[in-house]
Amino acid sequence: MANRRSSDYKDDGQNILLDANENAYGPSLPGAANPGSAAGSGSGSAPTFDLAGLHRYPDPHQHDLKQQLCDLRNTHAHTLKTLTPENLFVGVGSDEAIDALLRCFCVPGRERLLVCPPTYGMYSVSAQINDVGLVKVPLLGAPDFQIDVPAVLNALTNDPLIKLIYFCSPGNPTASLLSKDDIRAVLEHPTWNGIVVVDEAYIDFAPIDASLAEWVTEWPNLVVMQTLSKGFGLAGIRLGAVFAAPPVARLLNNLKAPYNISSPTSALASSALSLTGLAAMRASRDAIVAQRNRLIAELPKIPGVGRLRGGTVSNFLLYEILNAQGEPDNATALAAYQRLAETKGVVVRFRGKEHGCTGCLRITVGTEAEVTRFLGALTKTLLEVRGQ
Repeated sequence: MANRRSSDYKDDGQNILLDANENAYGPSLPGAANPGSAAGSGSGSAPTFDLAGLHRYPDPHQHDLKQQLCDLRNTHAHTLKTLTPENLFVGVGSDEAIDALLRCFCVPGRERLLVCPPTYGMYSVSAQINDVGLVKVPLLGAPDFQIDVPAVLNALTNDPLIKLIYFCSPGNPTASLLSKDDIRAVLEHPTWNGIVVVDEAYIDFAPIDASLAEWVTEWPNLVVMQTLSKGFGLAGIRLGAVFAAPPVARLLNNLKAPYNISSPTSALASSALSLTGLAAMRASRDAIVAQRNRLIAELPKIPGVGRLRGGTVSNFLLYEILNAQGEPDNATALAAYQRLAETKGVVVRFRGKEHGCTGCLRITVGTEAEVTRFLGALTKTLLEVRGQ
């Protein structure tokens, strides 16, 4: 199932929502009120937009916004080459890009997409919608959750109908950053003719210079997707970016609706990518990292919490929940998930049915107050569900 906000439990003003990997510190906009954030928690307001311009259609090319995205990712950590707006497609969140890439490169009813579970569910959903076959090559085991390079290369060698690969880095639900060398090994396959897509939705929580966006200037078969939904706290404006070689970017831009990005969305995105917007994003990121480290320190002290089963480079963590016998257990984890939501008003995400995630809950990092409430609620809930 894809990571949708339309979960089983809604925001009623009392619940805390730690299930959709949203940025609990709010939008990274100059002057915006970011609850609990070092970036600002006062009564400021988001940048204003010139309503007088709404009778005009928005810019179909978004050149200035694309340049800002290039400026952000031109770190030269991976290449001396430089991204330009010709390397960019911007869409309605990452979901538009996921769908557009399938429509560009896969013949319905014939060609296939390769994914590496556990991973983001929208890849499979979009493949099904587009009548594209699905090949699954699981990641190596927890807690590293890295690419099984020999298995992926073997699948590509033996199945020329695979035209796309979706890697998620940092992974969802794993929070693990994939090895650059492993991605390179797939890109270097000597006979396979297809596109490698690296989804970097959570890259702003990873180490500085971790993004491979600028690497598309070196590899014509590499595509890197990003979003302003996570690190920038702008899930509501639906703005995703695709970095690709110019021929691929042109295909995506020719395929899209003429005015897919609204003027207000473009203005808010541009504000978030300004110097003051970037400072706000980095401040809220630092606050999230501090609470992430707090969870890593405190969760193992709670009876019934098992091992951390993924990485620590995102705004969420994947932890085992143990039964009374001390074993990771889906029934116990599911009961804890339900009881947390229904009796404690704390919503996380059960992930026990995914490959390598037996007994696991995925926990979005919240504000300091939310983390405090979550830790207390989880302690009580595990006592209840484990019968202690």
